[in-house]
Amino acid sequence: MKRFAGWIMASPATLALVIFLILPVAATIGYTFTDPDGLIAPYIWYFESAFRRTVLWRTFEIAAITTIISLAVGVVTAYVVSKSPPWVKSILIVLAVFPLLTGVVVRSFAWMIILGRNGILNNFLQWIGITDAPIGMLYTQGAVIVAMVYLFVPLMILVLIGVLENIPDDVVQAASSLGANPTSTFMQVILPLATPGLIVGAVLVFTASFTSYATPHLLGGGQQMVMGTFLHQRAMVAFDWVGASTIAAIMVVITIATVLVMTRIARKLNPMAV
Repeated sequence: MKRFAGWIMASPATLALVIFLILPVAATIGYTFTDPDGLIAPYIWYFESAFRRTVLWRTFEIAAITTIISLAVGVVTAYVVSKSPPWVKSILIVLAVFPLLTGVVVRSFAWMIILGRNGILNNFLQWIGITDAPIGMLYTQGAVIVAMVYLFVPLMILVLIGVLENIPDDVVQAASSLGANPTSTFMQVILPLATPGLIVGAVLVFTASFTSYATPHLLGGGQQMVMGTFLHQRAMVAFDWVGASTIAAIMVVITIATVLVMTRIARKLNPMAV
């Protein structure tokens, strides 16, 4: 009985995962193979269009850039926080987590106020004399990326703080005693040991960015359509459920493939990382 105790305790969560996640995803993907024109006809329909290929590429590009910037900002910030005194660390963690206390839509609207033609940033640029007229910053890819980074950097920081805090101080001190300067220590000792956190953070940010809907919809509009907004359009506007299921299936496959690739890269960089 003891041998099956773990399985019995995990069975409710496993059953809920199967019912509410695996089965709906499997049904969505399976629905794409019911087209009377052929099993892969919906996928041919998607990739034969230059517009639809552009939407897919734009989504991947935004997610990749967001992930890279979030990694760069998150690593530096998390390292500073992890090496701060306890009372300073508590304040910095609260400041890092604070944006997560508001909803995605609220934070996106805040960026609309900042980046709008009559927004804070345009008014400031005109006030200091850099521009004579408002600059069109909304409904651009840059606006979506900036908002995405703001949304997901706190998540990256939280993931990396725990990893960096667990790096033994003796290892860092040993590197310094062997003549490594702070930059070399950070690049050659700390970053390799932080590989698990980097991979987990990158996967979380990439998947969240790739499947995001609210932020690209509000800040990108129709000019910067991504897979999430395209899926909503096909399902709720055109009522094309086969097309919507095809878009969802492509998003699932790319997300899983990205996770597998990042995991493989982590194993090559550090066999003990995963």
